[in-house]
Amino acid sequence: MPNEPTFRYRFIPVEPRHLNMISEWLAEPHVAKWWNEDSDVEMASIAEHMDSVSVEPFIIMLGDEAIGYLQTYDPHLEDDHPYQDQPTGTLGLDQFIGVPDLIGQGHGPRLLDEFVSLLFEEGVPRVIVDPDPANSQAIKAYQKAGFVAFDTRTSIYGPALMMARDNPDLVFEQSPDDGQETRLQ
Repeated sequence: MPNEPTFRYRFIPVEPRHLNMISEWLAEPHVAKWWNEDSDVEMASIAEHMDSVSVEPFIIMLGDEAIGYLQTYDPHLEDDHPYQDQPTGTLGLDQFIGVPDLIGQGHGPRLLDEFVSLLFEEGVPRVIVDPDPANSQAIKAYQKAGFVAFDTRTSIYGPALMMARDNPDLVFEQSPDDGQETRLQ
């Protein structure tokens, strides 16, 4: 699209100074509807993630403005994680745009595409997301960013539409014995 503005996003690690801002975002109705209803529990979890091995939290920056939160997680590093059936190296992703005025402006698909492309450059084979099936706005954003639905599950947070985007530079083969996918490269 020739007239489409070009955006450049940055993703900076969450620091303690960001926690109040994230807490305010979690209270926004468009975020609270889909994230943990108990923002104190969610904030405690995000604060723990700053020192986690399995979860990496980021602030989404648009220019010099903080606009949202994003976290990646490795389901293979968490005991009994329900997504351990995904190929080794897969990362899960959760995100939200915290600034209400930026919702519906196309930032979601753009920032997702940019972040996932960075992960692919690092060699990540697959990125998964698990929006609530009723969250049509998030599902459309993920689809625009190249994610494809592959399953419906129930997670500890409720129903989840499993969506994945595979690294185009890597090839997967499904084992006929156990259905597990392995990376061929």
